[in-house]
Amino acid sequence: MKRVVLITGHYWNSKRKAGFHWLADAFLRQGWEVVFFTAPLSWLSVIRRDYRLDYPVLQEANKLQQVETKLWSYIWFTLWHPANLRWNVLNYLSRSLFRLYSQLPLGPVASMIEDADLFIFESTPALLLFERFKRLNPNAKFIYRVSDDLRLLRNHSVVLETEQRVASQFDLVSVPSQYIYRNFTDLLNLELHLHGIRKDLFDQEYTNPYPPSNYPNIIFVGNSYFDIDFIAQASQLFPNWQFHIIGPIKNLPAKNNIISYGELPFVATIRYIKYADIALQIRAYSPGIESLTDSLKMIQYTYCHLPIVAPAYLSSSKPHVFYYQPGYVDSIRNALVEAQSYKRDQIQTDQIYSWDELVYYFLKVPNKNVV
Repeated sequence: MKRVVLITGHYWNSKRKAGFHWLADAFLRQGWEVVFFTAPLSWLSVIRRDYRLDYPVLQEANKLQQVETKLWSYIWFTLWHPANLRWNVLNYLSRSLFRLYSQLPLGPVASMIEDADLFIFESTPALLLFERFKRLNPNAKFIYRVSDDLRLLRNHSVVLETEQRVASQFDLVSVPSQYIYRNFTDLLNLELHLHGIRKDLFDQEYTNPYPPSNYPNIIFVGNSYFDIDFIAQASQLFPNWQFHIIGPIKNLPAKNNIISYGELPFVATIRYIKYADIALQIRAYSPGIESLTDSLKMIQYTYCHLPIVAPAYLSSSKPHVFYYQPGYVDSIRNALVEAQSYKRDQIQTDQIYSWDELVYYFLKVPNKNVV
């Protein structure tokens, strides 16, 4: 039985289901043994009140947990990890210490690292483990799945330098957006693979969660960079439209037509997406935010044939996305009206992968270490 180790910032039993959860699921369906290796987590995470601490990560820290017959969860909890300390002086002084991160004890997962067939690293500070894992298991295949732009996430310079140093040593660097692709164009091992989705889940029948209405239901699903000003303006411009917000979004305006659900399990969000009329990708600007033009949510919305409203700095070639200039009321109004009138049957979905299809692309990449 083949084994894949997924090195990711996510916790296996999190309500939030990210790309690496679905990769794990796809590998399991194809008969692989999966080690879901969560890192980084450290006492710095505790100080910063990391959202993952809402789950029993401290109780499970450094314990190899068998979740299913072929699925293992391992939380690598350390004294510290490379983190942006917010002050240039502190970031500079911490460089030598942070470079030692990969040398910290691995614990009981070490034997599974040595016998694995495939490693897939997510874009997190745990990328510093690449060279150590390569030494422990030089014959395995190594893939770098760049889920996020490390610059957008404001990672410590040691992490950015590591990415630059080791990216070319992977058998494959797989990126999910055109924006991130441009960061690695000098690499010969680079491929553009948009996020996959669980087509089997989205294709199921669900009950409509929205009450009967002659007005559109607008959906947002996400947890970061939310444009509060947009929702304040839009809800006032269209008082009869219903704006449904799924995710841990704080400081929402207290309006009758803004309905907040908080964070929901992934499967519970599907019916809200399928039966919505318009989707929102309303992200406030931050350097590197352009990487979200091909985000997983954008792909899920597209698969459900939803017209999408997004800020102008997330522009792409997709004809079913309508753009607004943040802060401009007329621009917000026009984008929503155009989205409402768009014919949804024109939205193309034939280029959207399932996660199983994405795994197929990963597996056909040759291993540099095998002649």
